[in-house]
Amino acid sequence: MSGDQRVAKHVHEPVLGSGLSGAPLWSAYLDWVRSELVRGVLDLSADEQRESRLASGWTPVELLSHVLHMEQRWFVWGFLGLPVEDPWGDWSVDEPWDEGVGGRWVVSPHVSVEALAERLGSIGERTGGILRDFPLTARASPGGRFSDDPPTLEWICFHVLAEYARHAGHLDIAVELSTHS
Repeated sequence: MSGDQRVAKHVHEPVLGSGLSGAPLWSAYLDWVRSELVRGVLDLSADEQRESRLASGWTPVELLSHVLHMEQRWFVWGFLGLPVEDPWGDWSVDEPWDEGVGGRWVVSPHVSVEALAERLGSIGERTGGILRDFPLTARASPGGRFSDDPPTLEWICFHVLAEYARHAGHLDIAVELSTHS
């Protein structure tokens, strides 16, 4: 196989010099990286979407589920302080941050990649609305995910974009391993 097989090729990165800044730029970057992940998973065969080629054992469909839950945890449950159904629904355990519990990402075999992609799109629209409706300096509402020292909306944007970037790199590796087998 020849050529660059990476998923993230920067094809639809927000245009330099577009005049975007602040919340609109954050929204554009989150939309871009979210769509790159969805495209990367959807471009795999159905078998490859649910097959792991990595020592950690996660699959591309589990990664997609994880990022949709992650974004919802940070913006809806975290920033808005609203309850979300099953905020840790991407995990096999209720408290994945506890050391030694052996949690991992899971997705029911009955959940389609297309359904996850659609749900992630809806969460992205919600995030876009939050970024339109609140200043970046606004603090997260206490009572949802945060009780002490809630972060600003801009801090949440940094955190979520960094997590997306890490996972886009992970998916690049999984796709490359998939295309070389």
